[in-house]
Amino acid sequence: MDRKIIPGHFEPPGDDSFLDHTPPPAYTSLPTIASERNLLDIAELPGDFPLLGDTVEFGANTKGDGRVEIDCNSRLSRSLTTLYHAHARRVSKTPLPEYPTAADAVPQSTAWATKLNIVIQVVGSRGDVQPFIALGTELQRYGHRVRLATHDMFGNFVRDSGLEFYPIGGNPAELMAYMVKNPGLIPSMRSLVAGEIQKKRDMVEEMLGKFWDSCLQKDPVTREPFVADAIIANPPSFAHIHCAQALGVPVHLMFTMPWSSTTAFPHPLANLTNVRGDVGIANYISYDVVEWMTWQGLGDIINKWRKSIDLEEVAMFDGPMLTRALNIPFTYCWSPALVPKPADWPSHIDVCGFFFRDTPEFLPPSDLVRFLDAGPPPVYIGFGSIVLENPDKIVNTILDAVRATGIRAIISKGWSDLAGSASEDVYWIGECPHEWLFQHVSAVVHHGGAGTTACGLKNGKPTIIVPFFGDQPFWGEMVAKAGAGPRPIPHTEMTADLLAEGIRYCLSNEAVAAAASLAANMESERGVRAAVQSFHRQLPLERIRCDLIPEHPAVWVYSKSKPPIKLSKIAAEIILVNTPAESKHMKMYQSNPLIIETTRWDPISGGSSAVTATAVDLAGSVTGIVSKPIGEWRGDRRRRAWDLRSLDRQNASAVDHSKDETSSADLDRRVSTESDPTGSPQAKRQGSLAGRMAAASAKSIGSFVPTALKGMMVDFPLALTEGMKSVPNIYGGTVRDNGKVTDAKSGVVVAGKTFAWGFIDGLGDVVVQPYKGARKEGALGAMKGVGKGLTGLATKSGAGMFGILAYPTSGISKSLWTAIHSGTRKEVAVQRHAEGVWMVKTGKATPTNIEDVVSAFTRLR
Repeated sequence: MDRKIIPGHFEPPGDDSFLDHTPPPAYTSLPTIASERNLLDIAELPGDFPLLGDTVEFGANTKGDGRVEIDCNSRLSRSLTTLYHAHARRVSKTPLPEYPTAADAVPQSTAWATKLNIVIQVVGSRGDVQPFIALGTELQRYGHRVRLATHDMFGNFVRDSGLEFYPIGGNPAELMAYMVKNPGLIPSMRSLVAGEIQKKRDMVEEMLGKFWDSCLQKDPVTREPFVADAIIANPPSFAHIHCAQALGVPVHLMFTMPWSSTTAFPHPLANLTNVRGDVGIANYISYDVVEWMTWQGLGDIINKWRKSIDLEEVAMFDGPMLTRALNIPFTYCWSPALVPKPADWPSHIDVCGFFFRDTPEFLPPSDLVRFLDAGPPPVYIGFGSIVLENPDKIVNTILDAVRATGIRAIISKGWSDLAGSASEDVYWIGECPHEWLFQHVSAVVHHGGAGTTACGLKNGKPTIIVPFFGDQPFWGEMVAKAGAGPRPIPHTEMTADLLAEGIRYCLSNEAVAAAASLAANMESERGVRAAVQSFHRQLPLERIRCDLIPEHPAVWVYSKSKPPIKLSKIAAEIILVNTPAESKHMKMYQSNPLIIETTRWDPISGGSSAVTATAVDLAGSVTGIVSKPIGEWRGDRRRRAWDLRSLDRQNASAVDHSKDETSSADLDRRVSTESDPTGSPQAKRQGSLAGRMAAASAKSIGSFVPTALKGMMVDFPLALTEGMKSVPNIYGGTVRDNGKVTDAKSGVVVAGKTFAWGFIDGLGDVVVQPYKGARKEGALGAMKGVGKGLTGLATKSGAGMFGILAYPTSGISKSLWTAIHSGTRKEVAVQRHAEGVWMVKTGKATPTNIEDVVSAFTRLR
């Protein structure tokens, strides 16, 4: 049964239409598959990753059409249902939010209290980058300095828009081609044999490092210093939370497809089967399963990179849940008229509308003008950045459908460079802004990228979506449910007859009226402005502001005064110039510290997981004698290959490095002659590599004893303590937050609070829980309450006793880690200082009265 989208409300479907996507006769199965915005979910899987026989117990599989099928009766799904059952049922019943309109989305003033350095990190195609250019332009209007970090090929596109640009490597064309061949989360055997998975993992590893550089390195062209004060990112960039943790700054995620757990609909990349009971719960856990699978493919790379920036590894279970555990703000850039905000999303998640840039100036070529004037409005057909495996077949299918319907068509060449014979009824078009073109067509046929979908609907054009992967099927379903187009036609099943039938529907009065209705609703939305408001609203403004110059963000703290004085880059430099002796009291400041802790559900699983993790680490210390040097050699070879690819891109070389067939000798020869201006001999580099390999082997075996001590003295006691402390969550009890352990001092404080409150709360439960139970269920409830009270007494007091050992040792361990792994903090401090000096020397935002800043500091001190 078709269900219309009613603006302002989204109910979970009453039938199974969202679960198995059973197709109507005209259009066959909907593939819910990995996204061009989820490009990096595809990665080489670890050796123990279940691919065949284990998929039944694992609970996820892929079908021939690329769908990720989640068995809701599997062991994994049942476990997640148990863990999240209580949370998923506590759906908010608050009134539905009011979305911004054209009137109230326009700010009274474009001034913002504190001007930030904002880095926007984006992975994907041009369609993914373009909305963030619109966002960056709007942020600049508020006085922020904006840097957009994305693929090298979009450098001119970003700079021509007036934004700063930082290249992060990666080749979106290769990623697009790969995704068309491997649409599901689990790659095809052909790709595994061809070695494509490792190439994509290498690309991810390169981009993670470049994303970190984008937060604190100078502009590659202007050489102007830049250190990020806040991060905005799309989720598949993957570096966002980790960069924010290393810097201690706010992070805000923005995306064009659902990425936050909800009972309203399943994850767009998931197809649910064997759903029994509560459909909402099944929808909810689908997000956890997809995130878990993603972490299986990339968790090792991310953790390896985290260690390189002096962050501790994230546990396997916690990695996929970071955004929810840390309450990371999300802004979804789609129209609430098409998909309203689900009622169970919390206040830090917003739906703000599609991001539209200002319509670019475009002078159409004369032959295009003549074609448009020669007859009725044509139908646009194009697949943008999709790299097709068989473009000739697609061209023939399109032309057959055009002839069958008797329409006029504009066909976009796109990244696949589609081509055919020109005729009176067909015009082949290259680069052309959709904002202009879609005003002159009668309907649009495309791959279903969020930006292209939004542009078509904004112009009131009925839409056919031919999805290839990712959120494309999701948007196809949403358009069809709104009546503005037929059901999506998967590209593998597109025939001339199906395409012709879809075009006929788009030209019907019903489709035209539905598209016009959506356009009228979207006309009142101002997505980019609303998103900037959402970003500003989520900032911890009081913690961000400098105490001396409030329009600048604080990055240093003067620790000698009580309370400490928060100082911006420029304020700190002014103070140091006038009172150099105060430098010893200047400490790094984090306006938004992120603390990632390992989740413990109970003492049994917590203790056993800690023991297992320690055993695995100890085994790794032994096997690392051999594996670590090999990894160092491979990493060195990959780095040299990346250097060569960068040189080839810069020099427009014709050398093809797309195949990993270059020998080590060739790499050595080319790196020494092309990338090393000093011409240092190959033997010197090989000697350096040999030294690193030997050091890696020695470091691995040297970590055996410290790992064993940490497991026995820190990890196991802490797991038992946190596990016992969390037990009341299982039966709906309360768990007191006694603070976070960040160093030795806080470890002692938390231990004391946990010990004292553990006994107080435990004894209180013995009295309170039977009383609550009796009020709710009478005598039976009182008996249950006695059990809960005794359980609370045992676990809370037990956590207090074990915590006396666990929290101080954990604090000492963190302090030692911080002292040993200080390179990144020192690098951040150097770059912040350099930017402050540059701001003073160039007069960038320098206060008009420096004496007032000095006197204010003296007064506060």
